[in-house]
Amino acid sequence: METAIIVAIAHNNAIGKDNGLLCHLPGDLKHFKAITQGHTVIMGRNTFFSLPKGALPKRRNIVLTFDDETFEGCETARSVDEALDLCKNDEKVFFIGGASIYHQTYPLVDKLYLTFVHHTFEADTFFPAIDFSLWEKTFSEHHPANEACPFSYTYENFTRIKPSNSL
Repeated sequence: METAIIVAIAHNNAIGKDNGLLCHLPGDLKHFKAITQGHTVIMGRNTFFSLPKGALPKRRNIVLTFDDETFEGCETARSVDEALDLCKNDEKVFFIGGASIYHQTYPLVDKLYLTFVHHTFEADTFFPAIDFSLWEKTFSEHHPANEACPFSYTYENFTRIKPSNSL
């Protein structure tokens, strides 16, 4: 199973404000859908509640929660390990937020699908610091600001560099 994080990050590693996205990037939402569709997405309960229509269609949705609650169209897990155990036969699993989930899973994932938004926003939620020496960039695509989106952004994918087994 391949594990990945997908996230849009603004300057200072900002990712959210008031349990919402920092800005509306129509192209990035399409990009997110194209990458995650047909796969499992794992999210925290606040991320689930921030989704405008609940569970994401054409994806297996798993919500991490400490509470004894259910979420329509979703499975629940009480820990990252439990969620990953539910996915042991899945080809690819994406962690889609929020900050607590990203902080817990950053040390564990194989890939990062990042959208760097080239702007500073007021934020209250942040992605963990990325040590780029641990990652190899495998893809980069810049999108300039335009009429549909006032902010430029860049998609960048990274694969974790595996430590060598030989000395």
